[in-house]
Amino acid sequence: MIYKTHNLGELRISNIGEKVTLSGWIDTKRDLGGLTFIDLRDREGRTQIIFDIDVADKEIVELAQKLKNESVIKISGIVKERYSKNMNIPTGEIEIFATELEVLNTCDVLPFQVSGTENVSEAMRLKYRYLDMRRPQMLNNLKMRHKMIMAIRNYMDEQGFLDIDTPILTKSTPEGARDFLVPSRISQGEFYALPQSPQLFKQLLMIGGIEKYFQIAKCFRDEDLRADRQPEFTQLDIEMSFVTQEDIMDTIEGLAKRVFKNVTGEEVNYSFERMPYFEAMERYGSDKPDVRFNVELKDLTDIVKDAGFTAFKNCVANGGVVKCIVAPGAAEKFSRKIIGEYEDYAKTYFNAKGMAYIKITEEGVNSPLAKFFTEEEMNAIIKRSGAVVGDIILIIADVKKVVFGALGALRLRIGKELNLINNDEFKFLWIVDFPMFEYSEEEGRYQAQHHPFTSIKTEDMDMFMSGEMEDIRTNSYDMVLNGSEIGGGSIRIFNPEVQARVFEKLGLSEEEAREKFGFFIDAFKYGAPPHGGLAFGIDRWLMVMLKETSIRDVIPFPKTNKGQCLMTEAPGKVDTKQLMELSLKVTLDEDKNKI
Repeated sequence: MIYKTHNLGELRISNIGEKVTLSGWIDTKRDLGGLTFIDLRDREGRTQIIFDIDVADKEIVELAQKLKNESVIKISGIVKERYSKNMNIPTGEIEIFATELEVLNTCDVLPFQVSGTENVSEAMRLKYRYLDMRRPQMLNNLKMRHKMIMAIRNYMDEQGFLDIDTPILTKSTPEGARDFLVPSRISQGEFYALPQSPQLFKQLLMIGGIEKYFQIAKCFRDEDLRADRQPEFTQLDIEMSFVTQEDIMDTIEGLAKRVFKNVTGEEVNYSFERMPYFEAMERYGSDKPDVRFNVELKDLTDIVKDAGFTAFKNCVANGGVVKCIVAPGAAEKFSRKIIGEYEDYAKTYFNAKGMAYIKITEEGVNSPLAKFFTEEEMNAIIKRSGAVVGDIILIIADVKKVVFGALGALRLRIGKELNLINNDEFKFLWIVDFPMFEYSEEEGRYQAQHHPFTSIKTEDMDMFMSGEMEDIRTNSYDMVLNGSEIGGGSIRIFNPEVQARVFEKLGLSEEEAREKFGFFIDAFKYGAPPHGGLAFGIDRWLMVMLKETSIRDVIPFPKTNKGQCLMTEAPGKVDTKQLMELSLKVTLDEDKNKI
């Protein structure tokens, strides 16, 4: 049996006169008495099929008239030149006059229309994902995902990397997020963990002499979800031996350019800028800045520290900073109500205590702060900010972490709401030299900002060995695209003594370090080479390149922001027998009304 001689995006005017067999889904259908027009669709496109009472048997035409959209059919017929051409599709110059029809499967009443521009809720799309995949945008996203993966595999093979997989069931180790745990039936009372990343294994592969490794790996993190995050995600994992940071960044920059061209069709003809972490925070308030627009943070601390505004003066006296950004041309657009919304945004989401503003108008300065500053001080603020007539200066005073978070977020909001961002532009950027440690208010201790296996810059080793924790920089690098971190990595620690010292500074005793990383620590006794690598978030990277706003639109079967699969209804309850085999018992938390 032959289902297809051609796909449904293939036939052209050069095929006129040929007898063809085509199969696919009915996209649309129009009945005009003795003529029935069907647009037949498959993965590659659409072709118009005509059932004409003067060409086909009456029974075939009548059967075609009864078919519903999304039914699956096979037809045979003759290719003819289309009378009313449709130049919007590749097959728009031809049509098929069907002489045979076989119904392969009928379609029930659809929960939503696959064709057309009907606005379908995301919940419906996720519940019936197999129907959603037939829609052009989702189908295109999956095709681009395939092109992206193939570009990665081809490039890595050309560069001499080996594709090696690592375990899914592994040991729980502290890596920054909560693990998904899997109970063991055989070793009762013990648990596997699903990998947050293959970090330890890829370093073990380097100790094993593999030298160049990559993997398209499934990773799992039990963390709060958002538009660019999923509990189960796909990671491009890479590790290399006997390399410097420059070697890795040059290789990966080449990969990024290859993938970008394969997905978007556009060339990246520039070298990626390299910006130190501390510079990125000072200028943009973010370690993943969107550099497609020029609004930057400006430091006013030295100007306002002795001025008459008590809130600023006290902030600086207590070790805080005062910084600002400019909303260009917003003086007329931003009413007091809108400014209040910006202030609430900074307070609610980024813990700022307040936000001051200065409007620069033709009539002069308009600001509640004006009475607290001399003319000289106000002019100094305006000059430092770079504001001109028609602009608004937005000011936050607080500890650095709050100021960076609040102004960084306000900067992005200004960029979007004032249309300062060219959405057709793509801007790659490297952020380098991240701090080794960051203090966690929740934990009450220092944590590794990347992970505890990141090597420290040679010029900062003396500070590290002397016991300092602040401003210790690492040999690390994140790749940013249009304000999204798409990948990151580092040169690793390969000296056992330095690794032990890092564990110690993170508050891990020798016993705790051995309990959590014993197999890893032991491996370093047997000749570990210098090595480093990085990992890309495949899903997020593709989301940015396709200009999607949700990571769920580039994943075949994603979860909701509550971690649920609406199609399979996972997670779900299991029967008592399964729980007993695992020596588990489910108890209900009455206070929280959940398991």
